[in-house]
Amino acid sequence: MSQRIYINDNWSFTESFDEGFARGEEKAGLKEVRLPHTCAETPFNYFDENIYQMLCGYRRVLNVPEAWEGKRVFLVIEAAAHRSRVRLNGEVLAEHRCGYTAYKTELTGHLQPGENILAVEVDSRETLDQPPFGKVIDYMTYGGLYREVSLEITEQAFIEDVFVKPKVPDDVRLAEDEFSAVSFTGILNSEVKMSGDAGALYVRQRIMPYECGGAGRGEVLVDTGMAALSGCPVKGGAYELRVEVPDAQLWDVESPGLYTVRTELFEKVEGEHEDLISGNIICGWEVKDGKKGGTGKLFRLVDQKETTFGFRRSEFRADGYYLNGRKLKILGLNRHQCFPYAGYAMPASMQRLDADILKFELGLNAVRTSHYPCSRYFYERCDELGLLVFTEIPGWQNIGGEEWKKQALKNTEDMVLQYRNHPSVILWGVRINESQDDDALYEKTNAAARSLDPTRPTGGVRYIKNSHLLEDVYTYNDFSYEGTTLKGEPEKPSAGKNTWKGCVPKKTVTSDMEKPYLISEYNGHMFPTKPYDCEDHRTGHALRHAAVLDSAAAEADIAGSFGWCMFDYNTHLEFGSGDHICYHGVMDMFRNPKPAAAVYAAQQDTRPVLNITSSMDIGEHPAGIPGRIYIITNADEVRMYRNDELIRVYTHEDSAFKNMKNGPIEITDFIGERLKGEGFSGKQEEEIKYLLNHYARFGASNLPKKFLAKAAKLIAGKKLSMDRVYELYGKYIGSWGSRGSAWRFEAVKNGKIVKTVVKEAAADVHLEAVVDHTELIEKSSYDVAAVRISAYSQNGAELPYYMESVHARCEGPVSLIGPSCIQLRAGKGGTYVKSGGKAGHAALIIEHERCGELRIDFEVVV
Repeated sequence: MSQRIYINDNWSFTESFDEGFARGEEKAGLKEVRLPHTCAETPFNYFDENIYQMLCGYRRVLNVPEAWEGKRVFLVIEAAAHRSRVRLNGEVLAEHRCGYTAYKTELTGHLQPGENILAVEVDSRETLDQPPFGKVIDYMTYGGLYREVSLEITEQAFIEDVFVKPKVPDDVRLAEDEFSAVSFTGILNSEVKMSGDAGALYVRQRIMPYECGGAGRGEVLVDTGMAALSGCPVKGGAYELRVEVPDAQLWDVESPGLYTVRTELFEKVEGEHEDLISGNIICGWEVKDGKKGGTGKLFRLVDQKETTFGFRRSEFRADGYYLNGRKLKILGLNRHQCFPYAGYAMPASMQRLDADILKFELGLNAVRTSHYPCSRYFYERCDELGLLVFTEIPGWQNIGGEEWKKQALKNTEDMVLQYRNHPSVILWGVRINESQDDDALYEKTNAAARSLDPTRPTGGVRYIKNSHLLEDVYTYNDFSYEGTTLKGEPEKPSAGKNTWKGCVPKKTVTSDMEKPYLISEYNGHMFPTKPYDCEDHRTGHALRHAAVLDSAAAEADIAGSFGWCMFDYNTHLEFGSGDHICYHGVMDMFRNPKPAAAVYAAQQDTRPVLNITSSMDIGEHPAGIPGRIYIITNADEVRMYRNDELIRVYTHEDSAFKNMKNGPIEITDFIGERLKGEGFSGKQEEEIKYLLNHYARFGASNLPKKFLAKAAKLIAGKKLSMDRVYELYGKYIGSWGSRGSAWRFEAVKNGKIVKTVVKEAAADVHLEAVVDHTELIEKSSYDVAAVRISAYSQNGAELPYYMESVHARCEGPVSLIGPSCIQLRAGKGGTYVKSGGKAGHAALIIEHERCGELRIDFEVVV
């Protein structure tokens, strides 16, 4: 039976590949490494991208045991960036020209008994004539053998591929507000591709519940019994099997029902027996013409393959996106697969963590894997979480020559074949991101995707209006929104209408209104935002994301949107902020949130969100004018207090964003009922309160005519003087010359306070560290834990201008990825703890001269 052996340890690495290295000759400067591996660890910022561009090499010894005699042996490389060649004992066996897809090389017939020298030559230079290269690229293309490598040991006949095509009957519907599991009889069509003579082989499929993070386990729900492959329908060189699954559960964004189909390949053994189970020899019943034979037959299990799938009906229609018959607005962000220091080279735990952050911390239902396929571990976690995925072929704007185009087509085929069983994948991106029309190329990529997977539509990301639409879905990068100033009178919202104009209507973009339409990017380069930018800038960043979400929600025929982007990332010198970082994320590179992240998180209801976009410090703003401050929350109401006195209760009825679920709510009242006792009538009190609050929001230079008219009337009637205005403003809002105020905000959900935020002057600083997991388990490779470090005031308030450093050190069988001196930018930073191949207790100690010491204990399991 087939066997997978991971060979991620015991590699020798050189930054300068040569033929002698491939043959096993000694070479100076070799490093012993484990996979995944980046060819060059990069600084956080301010570095030359040439640091990772090299012709490097990886080498290890393969010992061939006697048990492999008569078997077939394959090498599987899940990703090597970007052009790679496999050599065995100096002989070139294969070349792969894509850094983002997996490939398999047969070693059978080239292996010698005993020791063999396996070498992988990896070219990460950006001068390669293949996607995504050819011109400038707005992301780093880190090099190395950065995903896992394994050996597959098979029989002469084995299962090469299983493509499952679950079908949901047309009468299965999910109500608009219903996410509970729905039971039905699902139909599973499988195409099983064989290697070897199928004439004497039999196949059986068993379906069972999926176990999170692993294969199918537990009760077998359906067992097809033995069927001779010679009697199975053949389609496109694959045997087609049909199975019905009673009482199946739907895969949905809130209840992702998953199953595993175990496809087993048997050969019949001479002789007959009525009851025998011994090793790989089992007793089965031969099935002919749909009926069991009457005599028990002996079969030997030759191979088996487990495939995860889910029953779901995913449809892009002209008026939007539908999942299981329910219209669903896609709410997503774009994600790069990079990390600080390590580039692309991170193990399963970190790939899965990004999916968790998207789903649980940001509250999203979708992600776009810009601009290339990602690790299989990321897709697997999206399957488990119910996170919709739009994935696409590698590339960025440029289209090369004929050989380049052939590789783009090959990348399309590889992408579809490798990821088509994931229920999370709902759309294939078959255009080079933001490229010009090329009908000859894109007719081929569309045809390839549809041929290899007729169950999913195609899309192609462009920034061109009325582009040639060869795909099934018009996917468009809408950067039309230029933002609204935080000064001046806001647009007056009208219920049910788009007042923010955050996106353009579908009819102004697509060349075919009958086809679906999806926004694939927005914001991003339109408003780069560093975590330590001034308060107004960070607030503006959050409002820009809210504006597009609100506008997209108002457009019923827009299927949804993907914001740019999940987190900041390193980029080339032509882009970013001069330090090789694109500050386009709603999170920083360590996945610490900016205020814009709260806009997305507030759209879900599973965890409380309360973010105030201001520190409420008068010195943060010119002339001490507080300006436009927003509450971002998913609570029913937010109670705002000043020095324990209730000022106002805000609800989402107060939000100018009328179309999205939970839009930002502007603070329009800093006074409350505190003007009582100042000697004004009720009407005068309301007018003066309006004037003071309006001045606090817009300042003296942006006062509308309505404001000036009210003020003139009060002054003319001798109810108010300018001196009195200044006095009241200073007393109730400005606080100049008086003790600073303490502001408290309470988020209330279902009548209970679920979160509290306090804003007052920081009198002390303390550190907190959040680690995603403390049990580092080595399975196929090393494990990594992400540690996010934050500085807070005594009340738990964030400190956006705190820029000190902490020192980190490890104890036990772990090490740091990146430097031991960790800079806190905007009071936040991070590091990664990596297991070292030995079991035992370990710890990360974070030291700070002012805040003392934090200790995080780990257990390494090998």
